[in-house]
Amino acid sequence: MRGSFSYRSALLILLLGVFTYLYGLDSRFAPKNGDEYPYMHIVRMTANAGEWLPLQSEMAGLKNTKPPLIFWQGIASTNWANQWTLFNLRWPSLFYTALTALCLFLAVRRFSGSVKTGLLASLVWLSFFATYRYGRPFLTDPPEVFWMSLPFMALLYWGKTAFNSQLIFPVFAGLCLGFALLAKSFAYIVPASFALGLYYWRWREWSVSTTLIRDVYKLFFIAAIALGIFALWFAIDPYPEAVWKEFVLGENVGKFDARSSNYLLDLVSGGDSIWMLILTTLANAGLFTFVLLSTLIQCWRNRRFLSLEESLLLLLVLAFFVVFSLPSQRSGRYLLPVMPALAALLALHWDRLPLWGFRIALLLQTILFSVFIWAGSQLQLSAFTGDTSEWTYSYWHWIFMVVSLDLVILGLFIKDRSKTIALAGCFLTYCALTSSLSPLEAQLGRFTPQAIAQVQDKDLWVPCDYRAKDEEYRLLLPGARLHGYMAGEAGEVAQLTASYPLVLVQSPLGVKPAICDACQIIAHRIEMRARHSDEEIIEMLKGQLGKYLFVNEYLVATPVANTAHLLDKKDACR
Repeated sequence: MRGSFSYRSALLILLLGVFTYLYGLDSRFAPKNGDEYPYMHIVRMTANAGEWLPLQSEMAGLKNTKPPLIFWQGIASTNWANQWTLFNLRWPSLFYTALTALCLFLAVRRFSGSVKTGLLASLVWLSFFATYRYGRPFLTDPPEVFWMSLPFMALLYWGKTAFNSQLIFPVFAGLCLGFALLAKSFAYIVPASFALGLYYWRWREWSVSTTLIRDVYKLFFIAAIALGIFALWFAIDPYPEAVWKEFVLGENVGKFDARSSNYLLDLVSGGDSIWMLILTTLANAGLFTFVLLSTLIQCWRNRRFLSLEESLLLLLVLAFFVVFSLPSQRSGRYLLPVMPALAALLALHWDRLPLWGFRIALLLQTILFSVFIWAGSQLQLSAFTGDTSEWTYSYWHWIFMVVSLDLVILGLFIKDRSKTIALAGCFLTYCALTSSLSPLEAQLGRFTPQAIAQVQDKDLWVPCDYRAKDEEYRLLLPGARLHGYMAGEAGEVAQLTASYPLVLVQSPLGVKPAICDACQIIAHRIEMRARHSDEEIIEMLKGQLGKYLFVNEYLVATPVANTAHLLDKKDACR
């Protein structure tokens, strides 16, 4: 019974958590998923068309990739793409995440009878790396998690009143799930209905007949409302046949196709097996993975003595896990809606959890802070940019890093504070990651205003290693007409400058590209590379970070005049 959680600790960690989620919200290097760029592209193209529907895209097969709610959200938050910034795109996601944390707090506080436990549940959920990674960027997950979780939190909050409600709660649940489907996919009605059915069955003390008589019709009513809201997409979209082909058949039915050999073999082996689904679901907790594992172990050992609320939380997790074991494409990301439930379980068992999971979290935090400090010192002390003053951190950065490292090391030895420090350490680690990349968000990683002015309304070719990667360059060079070429060709300076009138080329740090006499370097910046060979990783571990982790990116104007044939070529970003 170690590690009681005080109100003072809760308040301090809450303030730290708020700062962590706001810090670097508009960063290009914020932890995220690559889907953000295609979603940004669809928002921009749809906004430029001036209509809410149909969704617009220049990417083949990626137009109706998701329901329109997320794209409408982006259109509204950027004022029809007139205020095009990462902050404007992302702040609604952060708002959804904050609402989810608030509702989780209210629900856990209500049924546990403890404000402290409610606060702890919300803070634990926010400390999960998956929440931080998917809960801030412009993705479908924040609205999906909020709307999907809300009916289950309402059942935990109102209890008997909600379970016995014949109209009000079913309508409320149907509306919530409808918005969730309109944010993510109609397929989520299956795990949601399954989970609600288990909830009602457990509430009726496992009586099948009572559940069938008193509750099954509610499930049909809820599902009908939710699917009816989702069906509005087909009703108001001018091209419903395209929605059916691209979204229903392509995005959803296609996920049941065998990934490698056959369905049953994929279920038990390979990267999309059920075992990987278990691991990736646990890994959603990030640094608290082993804490979550110890919580589930304790729940299993005490399964005969679980409270009603604890059993309901576990049933929600079980329902989603079973359903998302069925598609051949299995990912822990599909189980993000159950992570608040797992956080609530962790908070309920907090004082009874063994220290080993928290010590592993503290050890991982110690390693990460040590790596950040080592890497930052290597970058600041080296002359890889050609100017030792270019990659610099403020004194506050180093003070923060050293104090945070000392704190998590202290947590390893002070048993009564290990749990609280481990929780705070998760947020400190995320801040350290953002702070360590801060030089690239300043002048070092950006083009000058003069360079941006020179490319206004001009065709510019940029390297692309991911679909819609040009949306990132659009943030760096607003006003230019961007086109993509394969990122693997970015170092072929002679060929690029002979082919394009205005182009971004890359060269190793410390090496200025050899360009033609008539070519002109307008500006340059430093960019972080995304893919590395095993040999390069080994060299970076030896201290050659700057040489292999970054490249110089030059904006070059060339004498090439004829661009008509270039505009007809397939865009590598599409």
